[in-house]
Amino acid sequence: MGLRGRSRPVVEAEGLQKRYGETAALDGLHLAAQEGKVTALIGPNGAGKTTAVRVLTTLVRPDAGQATIDGLDVVRHGAEVRARIGLVGQATSVDEVLSGRQNLVMFGRLHHLSRPAARSRADELLARFGLTDTGDRAISTYSGGMRRRLDLAASLIRAPRVLFLDEPTTGLDPAGRTEVWSAVRSLVADGTTVLLTTQYLEEVDQLADAIHLVDHGRVVAEGSPDDLKARIGGDRIDVVVEAPDDVPAAAVAVGRATGAEVEVTPDDRRVSVPVADRMAALTAVVTALRDADVPAEDVTVRRPTLDEVFLQLTDRSDRTHLQEVPA
Repeated sequence: MGLRGRSRPVVEAEGLQKRYGETAALDGLHLAAQEGKVTALIGPNGAGKTTAVRVLTTLVRPDAGQATIDGLDVVRHGAEVRARIGLVGQATSVDEVLSGRQNLVMFGRLHHLSRPAARSRADELLARFGLTDTGDRAISTYSGGMRRRLDLAASLIRAPRVLFLDEPTTGLDPAGRTEVWSAVRSLVADGTTVLLTTQYLEEVDQLADAIHLVDHGRVVAEGSPDDLKARIGGDRIDVVVEAPDDVPAAAVAVGRATGAEVEVTPDDRRVSVPVADRMAALTAVVTALRDADVPAEDVTVRRPTLDEVFLQLTDRSDRTHLQEVPA
């Protein structure tokens, strides 16, 4: 089910088109981001995600179509739109020589705040992002997660209605990613609308209320993470056998037990099958494996993954464009 038809979105695009020579970067793209939610744009490299964000943030003019932020047209009301948005890019925007507090004061002054107001806002944001104790340290001493939190803080100097996050956790370790995810959740809880572009599927599962899956310049699927997973099927049972030679026998046993078509991944010693009644099917599969004398290393009931959603809905066979977050 699409996201349109609800209350008016804070971010909305209809029929966006943008060409670069013979290449259609955007080909009738639509998008809707609801207030106080995280909307994720995912898709393969070159799908049009970055171009869409550049149009929405007034950095690029579309060839056709319309986009609005808070009801303001991004082409005709660019200055007003820029006053309502924040943008955090892949590269940190802070000065490593300055301290965290000095950076935020500098950004406040660039946004035409008085010096006292800039200092007050800097202190407020340092506290909000858990950086008060390190506010007087040089950025060069910060961890990756701390730098990204400071980037988020800098983007909020003027309390934007909409925050665009472009690959916010690229290159961070697990602790840094967790810090940034927590900060984003806090922003959304306070009413900020977030539009997120990311290559990390776990990040989407952790943060996104809605997903727009982009391919060849248009949205090919949209909905919540659970909606999209349900779209390609319900629960699945995965069986991992102990020995590679047991895979064929396991596939036969699982197929007979469930009456469904099985998928086999020999290199992983894995047999997978879609099921409707998860508990009844699980019992039947375990019984069938035992009766067939096939030792199983693991039997798991799970929902489809976003990786499987991506591969099915974009008909792509490689996985280089979307990644599982490394441990």
